[in-house]
Amino acid sequence: MLRKSAFIPPCLPTLRREPPLGDGWVHEVKFDGWRLQLHKQGNHVAIFSKGGHDFTGRFPGIEAAFLFFPARTAIVDAELTACDAEGMPDFSGLLTGNAQFLCVWAFDLLHINEKDVRPLPFLERKARLARLVRRYSNPRIRYSDHFDDAMTLLGACKRLRMEGIVSKRASSAYRSGTSKNWLKVKCTRWREENTWRHEFFKKDKHR
Repeated sequence: MLRKSAFIPPCLPTLRREPPLGDGWVHEVKFDGWRLQLHKQGNHVAIFSKGGHDFTGRFPGIEAAFLFFPARTAIVDAELTACDAEGMPDFSGLLTGNAQFLCVWAFDLLHINEKDVRPLPFLERKARLARLVRRYSNPRIRYSDHFDDAMTLLGACKRLRMEGIVSKRASSAYRSGTSKNWLKVKCTRWREENTWRHEFFKKDKHR
């Protein structure tokens, strides 16, 4: 029987007004949901919140889906989102439990088959993750792709009223804590429409 793997404090992006430009950076959609860390050890799955709280059993559809992830052991960094009828992230549905569909967007691979891959460059970790997710092809576990053009991606997120983007240094290792190798930019309209969340998350420390 494999030992249950321990929660890894996540890498956290630094907030900026503008994304970094030029070579050496790639950019992802910042999905509007809850950060989760998915662990698989043989026939055991554990789900942790961003703060390390055990959420196993809270999202049975995600738990069941990750059980069949194509690896003996794995730790994946991801964002849980709820989708509305049009397939767009629906944060209010996530809070109320009235979501049409729950899925996770996997964006980083921390361990695979008992190997710690955090020291590898970000793009190498993502390439391994992409092969696993695409091979699995389960709608509840989705791959978060990256883009080279930050401003085009940010513009698209603004038009779709999404939260924003996260820019990541392509060569960076995964390190717990706040990092300047990960930079987040939030869309102005999204920030204005979601000021209520500051008070909500002060009251609920488990997210």
